[in-house]
Amino acid sequence: MAKFTIATPAGVSYSVAGGGYETEMEPLAGLDAEIVEIPAPTEEAFIAGARHADALYAKAIPITRRIIEGMDRCRAIVLGSVGVDSVDVAAATERGIPVTNCPDTFIEEVADHAMTLLLGGFRRLVEQDRMVREGRWKEGRPALLKLPRLMGQTLGFISFGHVARAVAVRARPFGLRMLAYDPYIEELAMSPYGVEPASLGDVLERADFVSMHAPGTPETGHMLGEAHFRRMKPTALFINTGRGATVDEPALIRALQEGWIAGAALDVLETEPPGHNNPLLGMGNVILTAHVASASARFDPARKRHVGQELALIATGRWPMSCVNPSVLVGSGLRRWQPVSMERGPNS
Repeated sequence: MAKFTIATPAGVSYSVAGGGYETEMEPLAGLDAEIVEIPAPTEEAFIAGARHADALYAKAIPITRRIIEGMDRCRAIVLGSVGVDSVDVAAATERGIPVTNCPDTFIEEVADHAMTLLLGGFRRLVEQDRMVREGRWKEGRPALLKLPRLMGQTLGFISFGHVARAVAVRARPFGLRMLAYDPYIEELAMSPYGVEPASLGDVLERADFVSMHAPGTPETGHMLGEAHFRRMKPTALFINTGRGATVDEPALIRALQEGWIAGAALDVLETEPPGHNNPLLGMGNVILTAHVASASARFDPARKRHVGQELALIATGRWPMSCVNPSVLVGSGLRRWQPVSMERGPNS
């Protein structure tokens, strides 16, 4: 057995299963380390196989409090995604275990997708395509003649992290006014993007497009509900490329059915994949994509390489780059190593 063992659920991947771990192992070359797949037909089986691992490469299955408490010597839980909602971060923090993610690997792709949903939803792209295919050619132009021009419309962001900022860069040349609600960042972080700081109520009431970017955490669960959708303009389009659980989906469905808002463009849903009876599937004023905003040819190798880099840092006793619970680092037995700011993570 290697000196540093990394446990991961067997037969699962963020993209295509069975792809191997060559890319993750690149940064671990020269270290006595190995990634070991653990069958996970049940939580108990996974705990039994992963109990003595030095690190956990988390993917596909929920990393629950029970799993975390069953690990004897786990020094880190490493994810290949931006979101960490599959891990009980509170339980890991209680055990002093760092949890890492990939905060900046697929930002451009998600921003592209968000902007695509905005433009496609606003110009009724799916509906226009359907009209042509159904022989309703003459209906296309009259449908769009009811719409205002995009220039001068207002885009409101809920959360203004990396993705929202990249969307702002794309939206600005279209002549969109922009405002954002994010109580966790300085207002000065918005100014360079031409974005006005605003309250959540202001974003909901003033925006023609509301773009949701809040992460999936216990605090953001059902962050938007009926009262919030009722405050939006009846002509507004709601866009979500963040996490489905941040939205009370039945409230969103009712808002669309009863005309509180005009439409939605969603890459994420509360339950994925959706059940065949989900009303969103039958709505003509809704665009849906299958949680694919981050996908591109770069996605898998970049994600895997980042995971390997974090694991290599842990294996050599150093702080990881992208720790979502940095309060544990001082007492983790790992050492801070960057001599200068890296402008991200707890080492900045």
